[in-house]
This record gives sequence, C-alpha cells and structure tokens, in this order.
Amino acid sequence: MYDVSKMQNTASTLFSAYASLAASMMLVRTMANDIIPKSLLTYIQSAISYLFTPLSTQLTIIVDEQCGMTRNQVYEAAEIYLRTKIGPNADKVRAHKTPKQKNINVSVEKDEEITDVYGVVQMKWRLISVEPQERHGYTPEKRFFELSFNKKFKESVLNEYLPFVLTKAKEIQDNDRAVKLYTRDCPCGSDDDGYGYGAGGGGVWGSINLDHPATFDTLAMEPEMKKMIIEDLDRFVKRRDFYKKVGKAWKRGYLLYGPPGTGKSSLIAAMANYLKFDIYDLELTSLYSNSELRRILISTSNRSIIVIEDIDCSVEMHDRNLGHQPTDTKITLSGLLNFIDGLWSNCGDERIIVFTTNHKEKLDPALLRPGRMDMHIHMSYCTNQSFKILAFNYLGVSDHRLFGEIEGLIKNVEVTPAEVAEELMRSEVADVVLEGVLNLLKRKADEANEIKEEKSPSTQEGDEKDEIEEEKVDGNQIQEAKRLRTELLIHTLGNQRRGRMRIGRPNRGRGGRR
Repeated sequence: MYDVSKMQNTASTLFSAYASLAASMMLVRTMANDIIPKSLLTYIQSAISYLFTPLSTQLTIIVDEQCGMTRNQVYEAAEIYLRTKIGPNADKVRAHKTPKQKNINVSVEKDEEITDVYGVVQMKWRLISVEPQERHGYTPEKRFFELSFNKKFKESVLNEYLPFVLTKAKEIQDNDRAVKLYTRDCPCGSDDDGYGYGAGGGGVWGSINLDHPATFDTLAMEPEMKKMIIEDLDRFVKRRDFYKKVGKAWKRGYLLYGPPGTGKSSLIAAMANYLKFDIYDLELTSLYSNSELRRILISTSNRSIIVIEDIDCSVEMHDRNLGHQPTDTKITLSGLLNFIDGLWSNCGDERIIVFTTNHKEKLDPALLRPGRMDMHIHMSYCTNQSFKILAFNYLGVSDHRLFGEIEGLIKNVEVTPAEVAEELMRSEVADVVLEGVLNLLKRKADEANEIKEEKSPSTQEGDEKDEIEEEKVDGNQIQEAKRLRTELLIHTLGNQRRGRMRIGRPNRGRGGRR
C-alpha cells in the first residue's frame, strides 16, 4: 500500500522546487536583459539554437534565367527537359495549344515541384517566379529554378546530371524544333514549341513560329547564285574550330541589296529554313541608345539570324560624307559597328547578321567592308532563269509556246519577281496566266520607251548648259591649281637664292676683323 502522506509531501516538494527554479530563471533573465548587451544576447541565443538544430543534408542549386546579360543555357535546358518529367502526381501544370499545333503541350508552372531520378540520386526541381517591386517601363519578372538533392551527390549532379540535362534538351529541341520569328513589338514569349514563355529572349523578345514556305528550291534566283549562297552557309556552320583557331568571332554578315520586290525577305526565310536558325527581326528606329542596342542583341540566342531591314532608312547609317540632319535616336554607326565587328561581337556563337537595303550607295563604306558585311548579294530584276522557276512553282510547267517571246522581252525590261508572281496567281490556266505576263512585259517596255521620249529639247539644252558650266568650273579649278603651283615654285626658288647669298657674304664680326 502506498502512503498517501508521503505522496503529498513528494508532490509538494516537486512543486516547491519547480517554483524556485522558475523564479531563478526569471531573475536570471531579468538580469541578463539588464546587464548583457542586446547584440551579445542575440548572438548567444543563435549559437545555442545552432547547437541544438540538426544539420541539413540537402543542398539547393539556384539556376537563374539570366546569366549576366545573356540567357542561361542551363535554365533553357531545364525548361525543355522538365516537360518530359511532369508526372501524374503534379498538382499544377501549364497547358497550351496554338492554332498551328496538333497536340496540347504542358510545361512546368511556377511553384510546382518536379521529381527526377538520375542513377541513385533523387532530385527535386521547383520553378520560382518573382514579380519586380518597381517597374520602369517594361521590367520582366525574375524566374529561376531551385534544384535540391543530398549534399553527398554534389559532384555527381554538377559533373554528370546537369550535362545530361543539357544534352537531352538539345535532342528534344532538335527533334521537334520549329523555326521561330522574334520581335520586340510583343515582349512576351511564345508557347508554340512548349518551351515556356519567354524562351530565347529572356522576356525581351516575343516570338511566333515561322511558317514561311520559302526554300532554295522555290526561290526565284539564278542557280549559280543559289549554289554560291548554300555553299557559303554550309562552310560557315562547319567551321567552329576554324574561327576559334584564327581568333575570329563565329559570325557571318550578308548584305542583300536591290530594288523592292526582288525577294530579299524570301531569301532570309529560305536561309532560316535551310539552317533551322531562328530569326530576330530588329528595327533600329525603335531603339534610342547604343546601350539598349547592345542589351537587345545580347539577349538573342546562338544559331540565329539577326535581320536589320532597310538599313539605309536609319539616318546614322548613311555615308558620313553625304551629310544628314540629326534625328532623335541616339544609336550611332560606331555603336552598331562595335557589336557586329568589335568586342561585343564575341558575345554569341554561330550567328548570321543580314542587312537589307534598296540603296547600297547610301550606306557608309565602314559598314560595307568584309568582317561586317562579308557577302554582298545583289537581288536583281527578274531574269529568264528566275522566270522559269516561278512558272514551274505556280503553274507546274517547264515549257510553253509563249516562253520564247516572254524571255525575249524580259531581257530588256525591268520587272521584279514579285510583279511576275502576282500575274502568275491570277489563274490556274497556263495560257491565260502567261498571256497576262506577256502583256505586263509589253506595258513595261512601252513605259520605258515613253520615259526616254519624254526628254524635251529644252531639257537637253539645259543639260548641255549644265555640262558646259561644269566644264568651266573644272577649267577654273585647273587654272587656279596651276597658279598656286607656280607661286609656290617661285617662292621656293627665292628662298634658295637668298640662302646662297647669306652663305657667300663675308663675316663682319669681331673674329673677321684683322
């Protein structure tokens, strides 16, 4: 039997001890707060907390979307690779389908956790998106992946798993990759390929799939010219090590020049479809500083074509010797040259820069030299060869009774492939369409003859007077140049004569007296 009185005494003793301990702790706490500085007290508390907290075995790697001013390749690869790792246990995913896609695509939604296993290592990916606190113009949100795993597998993840993700993402991208057209007018991403919004531009560029059907087979161009361009493109993409060996940036510049309607845009689309390169359409007039130009161009991806159309319409790119009024834009010729051929040209690999112009003669010679515009391609008016290609593309015919007459006229008439193509689209009957092409060429020939005949005698007399005045001016300039040379010669001879006289004159100084 238990003694009740003893139990009561024990309980009373325990309660008294607890009360004494609590009072002592309160006293110590009060004294500590009064005597010990607050900073030291905080340090002691954190040290005690650290001693009693178990060490974490997890390591987290942050994969930012941007790597400085360029796009992070690891982020891009993870964005593509994790599409294939979205399992049935996912709580939230992003689904999207455009009118041009056959299937519904899914991608990782922010704050969603994706589990992946590589060998014996289990990893967890999480997409984090942070809205900017202050907006100055358009400020894209900051996005990054968190990759968590056991610390003891750090070397395996960095040296094996992440390179595996890069390789796998490239395979996925190559298998179902569509050529994309990027623009700054819509700074939001495209989900046409399922790679997530902002892919390839870091929130600076928006994109759509490039469904332009142009190929080198359908391009209305001289066969020799097409062969030369294809060989140049093939040589460029195969010479990575060569460019590195000679110390040059792996890029190539093309200038497409010629009248409107000669197929400059179609050639660019054919180049992109042939190489599977994305196109970045850059309008210089929409930029206001060299720094903005650098930021925009650096945000473009490798294996891409940067297109600057109608560069002659940008005043600062004109020949500096001609003189032009300043504009509001602060982009300068030196700023553009610094990117395409200066230190900034090394910020990217396997890039092609294509310039187009209708007036090559207006461009500054500094832009035209090799290393900036390496290959100049003249997009000419329609020729016999290009007409035959157009006729086969539109009508499926390679010969016709009207071909001889059409080819005879097309040699002496300036007609663009676009004008011929418009006539070929008017009907599906070859006889009707080719009659229309023939009438077009005849009208063009008549217009050219009328322009020649419109020159009146008075106009010719005026031209002759202008030529005479120019000859007079040239003659006066020649006479003035002769007069100046004569005066210079006389002045030189006079100086020489005076010099000889001083040399022969006797010295009348003290040393000369006897």
